[in-house]
Amino acid sequence: MSKHITFKDIPTHIAIIPDGNRRWARKRNLPTFEGHRIASEKTLPDLIKKAADLGVKYFTFWALSTENIAERTSQEIKHLFVLIRLALHKRLNQFKKKGVQIKVIGNMHGLPEDIKNDINKAVKETKENNRIILILAVNYGGRDEIIRAINKVQKLRLPTIDKNNFNSCLDTAGIPDPDLIIRTGGEKRLSGFMLWQSQYSELYFSDRYFPDFGPADLEESINEYSRRQRRFGK
Repeated sequence: MSKHITFKDIPTHIAIIPDGNRRWARKRNLPTFEGHRIASEKTLPDLIKKAADLGVKYFTFWALSTENIAERTSQEIKHLFVLIRLALHKRLNQFKKKGVQIKVIGNMHGLPEDIKNDINKAVKETKENNRIILILAVNYGGRDEIIRAINKVQKLRLPTIDKNNFNSCLDTAGIPDPDLIIRTGGEKRLSGFMLWQSQYSELYFSDRYFPDFGPADLEESINEYSRRQRRFGK
């Protein structure tokens, strides 16, 4: 590593846009589902462990976007739902043992009923865990979140709208904005991810496809983050 990481350099909140799963699979002449499977069963657990070991308190993973559901084939969405079920249901005991608290953001409408139930169960049964908070963004889109927040504000009939009461209507209410957003796969855009929350986030783009993005890569991204000077508009 190029620089030893000290505790003060660790981002409180890291968010990941895990791009490149399908390209990783195609490069190996595998079904595209295999890229998602490796990402879910190997890459993500390894990154959560590394982040927790380093002292990261919040770790957001964009598991499924609103655009994915609208534009991917029904077969691919079915496979992605299988992996989400696995993460929320079959790995719940592992999360509990390792001190991982689960939160979920995104539009729950339109998700299969059993996934909604698994989400509620995972959130409820891990709410006392405090080693690291894993935030799964499921059926999440930044514009969709903002529109839903505006609808919530309107229902509250507030005399004025400010950033504080608007924040309280977002999916991420009570969660600090991400300090560092990582996108893998070589693309250099946010694709609408956390539009409101990313105002002062540091951005890190990796050419690695997500299944190849391991703990050492995460540490290198934090090293890069630690070299930057954050000004927050000052």
